[in-house]
Order: sequence, then C-alpha cells, then structure tokens
Amino acid sequence: MVFENILLEKRAPLAVLTLNRPHVLNAVNTATLKELVIALEDCALDRTIRVVLLTGAGSRAFAAGADITELTQLGQADGREFAQRGQALFRQLEKLGKPVIACINGYALGGGCELAMACTLRMASDTARLGQPEVKLGIIPGYGGTQRLPRLVGRGAALKLLLTGELITAQEALRIGLVDEVVPAGELMACAEILGREIAANAPVAIEMVLAAVDAGIDLPLDAALAEEAKRFGACCATDDKDEGTQAFLAKRPAVWTGN
Repeated sequence: MVFENILLEKRAPLAVLTLNRPHVLNAVNTATLKELVIALEDCALDRTIRVVLLTGAGSRAFAAGADITELTQLGQADGREFAQRGQALFRQLEKLGKPVIACINGYALGGGCELAMACTLRMASDTARLGQPEVKLGIIPGYGGTQRLPRLVGRGAALKLLLTGELITAQEALRIGLVDEVVPAGELMACAEILGREIAANAPVAIEMVLAAVDAGIDLPLDAALAEEAKRFGACCATDDKDEGTQAFLAKRPAVWTGN
C-alpha cells in the first residue's frame, strides 16, 4: 500500500522503514502509528525479510516525540487509550520475531526515544540527541519509557533522565547503555546495513528463538528463565535449519537456510 507518513523499502534480507514527516521532525502521530502497525505486519509475514532498519527522514531527527497538537486534546480517559495504543504497537515491534535496528540519525525524544528503546538494537549517529522531556509538558512517558528505560540503563540513570527531562548526547547514551553503538553521522545507514546483514546471515528460526527466549525470560527468576531457554532450544532441534547448520559446519561449507 501507499503510506503517507512512512516509507517501506525492501532490500532482502533487509527492510528499511522510515518515519517520513521531516517537516515536524518525524513526530509520531496517530496516523503514523497506524501505518507502522501495517508495515510491521508486512515485514513479519515476508519470509525474505530477516532484519528491519528503522530510521527517520532527513538528518535532523529520528523522531522528536509525539504530536503535541494531539496531546493538547487529551483528557484522562482518552489519554489512557492514547498511551495504550502506542504501547501495543511498540510491544508488537518487540515481538516481531525479527530484529529491528533503530538507526538514530538526530533527535530521539519522548515517543521517539521510546520507539528506539522498543527496538532490538540501537545504533546512533554521533550527532544524535536522546531524552524523555515529557515532565516539561506536565505529563510522563506513555509509550513505555518509564518501564524500558530503567531496564536498559538502571533505575538511577533512568530516573535522572525522566525527572529532569534533559537531553543527552549519543556518547552519553552509549556510556549509560541507552544505545549500543555510535558511528559518524554520514555512515549510520551503511553501518546499520552491515550489522543487519551479519545478523541476517544466521539461521532465521534461531534468530527468532533467541528473541523469544530473551523476551520471555528477562523478568523471570533464573530457574524459570532457564526453562524458557530449554524449551526453545528443544524447538530449534526439531528444525530443518538445525540439521542444515550442523551438517554444513561438519562439511565445512556455508549453510543454506530455509527458515523451517
């Protein structure tokens, strides 16, 4: 379909999903969220796509938060529904079954930072700025920021960002663990593509099972989490990809994955 607020380009095994509202620094409004749902479903169902690169149009912003015009219209009940819609989408992204790499090419603020945190990995340009400035608007993060940020950087570092609303550099984000890698701005997408292709070269079922095991076990006690890992290890052992991978290793040849 033709999107109005995003772009979806497929270059198998990669898909590049771009927030395409540069005139408002790629602010995430309701229409954009709806289009992202459709695009992510498309990528999930397309067996030729193994990794998604998510970025923002232009050089100034990945996504500069939610659309403030929409926020001004919210009361208590519709504010809660507004947050739940965004949370559902970001959870869909987390559970896509395929890695999503946030390519943070400028400001990632508020909902934009929350969107990046819901991705599997975060690569930032050296000019990126990140933050959760919602308290400056009299609100709190509503798309998972109060929950994912402490899980990524720890309670103290998260609370400092959440309570001050300050913006931090890409280098500081790397230091505290909010992003995984910082690269020169002009090399961001090329570096992300190299990483994406490196991941995509591995067994698709194994990649999916790694994501599922981490998601299922990260907040469980260790014994329960290990049980989740064992269950998925067993599932991998029943796949064609396991047979192909082990046989290719023994034969000293490249594996040819089918995703079965």
